[in-house]
Amino acid sequence: WTSDSGTTRATMTIAPTVAPPRAALIKTPAWARRRRFDRVRRGGDRGSDSRRGSPVASASSSSDRSNLAASNLRELLAGDEILRAPCAHDALTAALIERAGFKVGFMSGFCVSAARLAMPDAGLISYGEMEDVGRHITQATSAGFPFIGDADDGYGNAMNAKRTVRGYAAAGFAGILMEDQAAPKACGHTEPRCVGRDEAVARVRAACDERDEGPGGDIVVFARSDSRSAMDSLDEALWRVAAFADAGADALFVDALRTKDELRAFCKVAPGTPKMANMLEGGGRTPICSPEELQDMGFSVVAYPLTVLGAYVNATERVLREIKEDGYPDESRLPTFESLKATCGFPGYYADAERYDVTSGK
Repeated sequence: WTSDSGTTRATMTIAPTVAPPRAALIKTPAWARRRRFDRVRRGGDRGSDSRRGSPVASASSSSDRSNLAASNLRELLAGDEILRAPCAHDALTAALIERAGFKVGFMSGFCVSAARLAMPDAGLISYGEMEDVGRHITQATSAGFPFIGDADDGYGNAMNAKRTVRGYAAAGFAGILMEDQAAPKACGHTEPRCVGRDEAVARVRAACDERDEGPGGDIVVFARSDSRSAMDSLDEALWRVAAFADAGADALFVDALRTKDELRAFCKVAPGTPKMANMLEGGGRTPICSPEELQDMGFSVVAYPLTVLGAYVNATERVLREIKEDGYPDESRLPTFESLKATCGFPGYYADAERYDVTSGK
């Protein structure tokens, strides 16, 4: 256009922004499905970042970013067998999970908040406290044993999410679960609230960027939506997890799905991206299904978030009641002292200590 003073200026036409139809957003492009499948199959090879069309930072291909636990988890996710993941709340329960023969474990925020603080899963526990417990958990299990860490809402915005991913990877986690809740977060089977779509996707993109480029090393990103409960909308939950997959998430989870049909609908979103279910016994919103049934639906992982904590609470209350009422607990329900010492690692400790014994003349 030309101003009153005769100065000629360039013109620019701004096209109106039109939101694509919901169906188009939920459907995952074929190239994205192939990219996610290849990432899981190859164990995390990310030579380029197709979300932005630019090369990933050179650190992403260097050997110092390797994470044996993450590589093992990717291999397990690419397999044909559904993974059963009991949830731990401390180092001892993590060690027991591995000793019982499970291939993967999960650190539950609900359980850590209860065990460490005796407080509800309501946004009261901090990133630092969760990362500290996670470090003890990964040190209590064998090198490369995959543990997935609950990271709640990432503890803030997208930049907080990046820091959380970096810390969890450095702590030795194989995977990280991050949700789209608003602070203060809440257990997904209670009354959660969610942030808007843009912020939710930004968190996942930031988490995936840190996975690909950050100094903490590789980690499997599980992106979770609580919008089924927070917004009472299955369609919204499916839209969000499809968007999370397109943003680069390695695996997906929708908490508190209400029926088996909803579980099946979730598994149809973003084909090729592993899906996780959780079985909350005793009154959770999701119907209890066997691992075989969940695998037939299309799930790759089933977590048991409160099973170990619930058993611990029941057993503790029972033995305390016996001491209070009878003066002595029922020994038939307790381990022997030798068994308990073995569980806590005394035999291995003594064997290792002999190597440095300076009193025996060896």
